[in-house]
Amino acid sequence: EVQLVESGGGLVQAGGSLRLSCATSGFSFDDWAIGWFRQAPGKQREGISYINPEDGSIYYADFVKGRFAISSDNAKNAVFLQMNSLKPEDTAVYYCAAFSYRDFLARDENWEMIDYWGQGTQVTVSS
Repeated sequence: EVQLVESGGGLVQAGGSLRLSCATSGFSFDDWAIGWFRQAPGKQREGISYINPEDGSIYYADFVKGRFAISSDNAKNAVFLQMNSLKPEDTAVYYCAAFSYRDFLARDENWEMIDYWGQGTQVTVSS
């Protein structure tokens, strides 16, 4: 059974930092892409970042480039998201995700159609 459990969210002032963690089980980082997306109230999911299992390359959405960094600890089956220079518009529930990279490409990288995700962790950035 695939499980993903996020932690590390909270309330932070604009310009501050948070580090999200995701504990995973039930799958291998060698076979599945792992990443993060977010969803704000009334908005669609926004893909943030993921790690390509085929070559280890990393994708970042334009709106987080230079501010967020994804990393993983394969030995501990954990993935992290370091978020710096946070802005009020970053306020959302953040989700850790695991998905078939090939299926993701076939679905035009549609984050609404990924395979597994956790319960989410709230990030609130005050101005």
